[in-house]
Amino acid sequence: MDIRSSLDGLKSLLGVTQPATAAPQSKGPASAAGSALGSDMATLSSAGSEVSLTAAEPEVRTEKVVAIQAALAAGTYNVAASAVASKVVDSMLGEGQ
Repeated sequence: MDIRSSLDGLKSLLGVTQPATAAPQSKGPASAAGSALGSDMATLSSAGSEVSLTAAEPEVRTEKVVAIQAALAAGTYNVAASAVASKVVDSMLGEGQ
């Protein structure tokens, strides 16, 4: 299974749209100097920023999101496995869009 196709399926389930890709930026003198400290590099996924952008849209039901987050934190959030499987299959087949 290709992880990218799974991520694309998850994005479509969440209704996340693809923003314009930003070019990597280098910060500070260490990266310009090429020192050992500047040779390490971290790349962050755009999924977090996409979810953040989606959360700001008016159709997001903030109260429901907060309730689900609380249930997840308490360990009481349950979803039927068949419902999850159905949505994943529908998403991968392109149905319900």
